[in-house]
Amino acid sequence: MAKLTKKQKEVAAKYDATKEYSLDEASKLVKDITFTKFDASVDLDVRLGVDPRKADQMVRGVVALPHGTGKETRVLVLCSPDKEQEAKDAGADYVGLDDYVQKIEGGWTEVDVIITMPTVMAKVGKLGRVLGPRGLMPNPKSGTVTLEVGKAVKEVKSGKIDFKVDKFGIIHASIGKASFDAQKIVDNATEVIQTISKLKPASAKGTYFKSINISSTMSPGVKIDTNTIAGI
Repeated sequence: MAKLTKKQKEVAAKYDATKEYSLDEASKLVKDITFTKFDASVDLDVRLGVDPRKADQMVRGVVALPHGTGKETRVLVLCSPDKEQEAKDAGADYVGLDDYVQKIEGGWTEVDVIITMPTVMAKVGKLGRVLGPRGLMPNPKSGTVTLEVGKAVKEVKSGKIDFKVDKFGIIHASIGKASFDAQKIVDNATEVIQTISKLKPASAKGTYFKSINISSTMSPGVKIDTNTIAGI
């Protein structure tokens, strides 16, 4: 059996891996068991009682985190020339169309979110093979295909994220940084969970929230007692 490192022993002494904690307790605990030298991301993993293979049970949505994600989001806006200044004024990192379409076709994807307009989707649509596997393809349901590009940029920059259940029925969402105080982590987690709650498919039977875990980069997951979360 491999020997535990000093840090691993400290983590093991702080929490019980078999126990379910309240969201308040878990948010404090995930900070206590984070020992990275960098400001680790805090992630929420929500396992749902849905079958993602069925179209009517695909859970997808967007949520504005009250305290943002804590990280800088690089935004590319692919738009017509008359919307370029609006996008720049809103804080977009990259703005243009044909030049960036060519760069992406060549493999460039050094952005976190791409926002575009319905009127240029004919050009953007052909980038699906590059952007799709990376989760970067603009989608009207996530608010990234819109004529209000300035508004969309501001929302993304202020902490708006989109989420989608994966093939295993799990939603993964980054909800902040380990440097956040525990209450901010609670607030962000609650907003995500309550949003997911409202999206329960009518055809989904049985328990909707199978399990909820919170963790930070390289930390173990802390199980959350779903009974401690209001609104679900």
